[in-house]
Amino acid sequence: MTPENPTTAGPPDLDLDPPPGCPAHGGGPGGLKRLYGPGAEDLSELYERLREKHGPVAPALLHDDVPVWVVLGHAENLHMVRTPSQFSRDSRVWTPLLEGMVKPDHPLMPHIAWQPICAHAEGDEHKRLRGAVTTAMKTLDDRSLRRYINRSSQRLVNEFCEKGRAELVTQFAEHLPMAVMCHILGMPEEYSDRMVHAARDALKGTETAIASHTYVMEALSRLTALRRARPEDDFASHLVTHPAGLTDDEVREHLRLVLFAAYEATVNLLSNALRMVLTDPRFVARLNGGQMTVPEAVEQSLWDEPPFSTVFAYFAKHDTELGGQRIRKGDGLLYAPAPGNVDPRVRPDLSANMQGNRSHLAFGGGPHECPGQDIGRAIADVGVDALLMRLPDVQLDCDEDDLRWTASIASRHLAELPVHFEPKPQQDVMSHPSHGASARPPGGGMTMTVVPPPVARSASPAETAPGASGPRTTPLPRPAPRPARRPNAWRRFLAWWHGC
Repeated sequence: MTPENPTTAGPPDLDLDPPPGCPAHGGGPGGLKRLYGPGAEDLSELYERLREKHGPVAPALLHDDVPVWVVLGHAENLHMVRTPSQFSRDSRVWTPLLEGMVKPDHPLMPHIAWQPICAHAEGDEHKRLRGAVTTAMKTLDDRSLRRYINRSSQRLVNEFCEKGRAELVTQFAEHLPMAVMCHILGMPEEYSDRMVHAARDALKGTETAIASHTYVMEALSRLTALRRARPEDDFASHLVTHPAGLTDDEVREHLRLVLFAAYEATVNLLSNALRMVLTDPRFVARLNGGQMTVPEAVEQSLWDEPPFSTVFAYFAKHDTELGGQRIRKGDGLLYAPAPGNVDPRVRPDLSANMQGNRSHLAFGGGPHECPGQDIGRAIADVGVDALLMRLPDVQLDCDEDDLRWTASIASRHLAELPVHFEPKPQQDVMSHPSHGASARPPGGGMTMTVVPPPVARSASPAETAPGASGPRTTPLPRPAPRPARRPNAWRRFLAWWHGC
């Protein structure tokens, strides 16, 4: 597609320039707004301008000025994803692609190109592939998973708790989901700094993205071959042995889908939840009164900052109507959780607390609803809770306005979250999280030596790990008493939460 010859295979009547004086002038071909480049730095603001002008479904342009509909309304997004008779995830029906307007090197092709996975399949093939994935998900034990998340959180906190400062995105939020996902898939030995870097790099589209993607795929290929030869009780094994009879390629592609989608979404969710509990006045105010739990804060962040701003993409299977717009067969539509979640028809007051309301669009809906959403919630719930138990005085180490973000059409990432706190000793990862001291026994392991904290507490059930008691050690000397001071909000809340 060229700016001089806009396609007719998109939003209706885009082949005609708007009349002089039309406010559409100043955009791309046909006066449409571009979702990339200059003028699209703040997509949330752009979405609101599109909503004001066009309503809940608006025409816009992707990279290379490819036309697309952005679904801005909450109800319209739900209708689209819940009506597979009208809208498909199969990009092979996309008119701009069929007409050669979307080149193989288009920046969004990795997201849009059809693949033999359940997320792009329909009918019986979708049931076969999706059934294998959901059955494998159901084999995961929630209690065991939460214990593993807790232990992984403890290991990560141990790496920086003695320093009194940390950067929670790169040192915590980017690592915890990868540690957990490698464990779930059945390849805990593959978790490393390199795997974390490769996953993030492959998703960012950098110059080294292809090499990073290859590195991850090689690990998944090894796992597939290993579990084909020797199944165990993990996600990969249940995919391999499922009656649907997935091929090695299908197993590997679904492992990739689960790893990348779950990892990227959970990193964003965990980062946003941590930022919220550190900065959001709604959370802090309710925390002081003991009225908001960590899971409620996580759900609030799914409304305010969904892990994916938009999802690529849905395609009209025939001429239809959506949100007052005439949609043509072969048109592309963006499922858009970020603007859909702030639709004024469902959230007239954006400052209002959603009180655990789960009707947001963060995890999609219909036949392609995210099957691993409870895993993401568990990682965020347990991870945030474990970190706050260990570092109850953690505070943001910069002004909130100084936090940096990286944004694209697909998502908005928190780049860093610097914090400070009173240095804390390391703890045995098998023990209950607490604020007590610990000592390292000979041989490099860690054993808890509990020093009574200022306010007595006990761990919540979600944090409790088996074998909580470590070997006995000689108690550490008690520190010199400090002048009494009023506990901060976190300490008061934790005391209330545990009945103290």
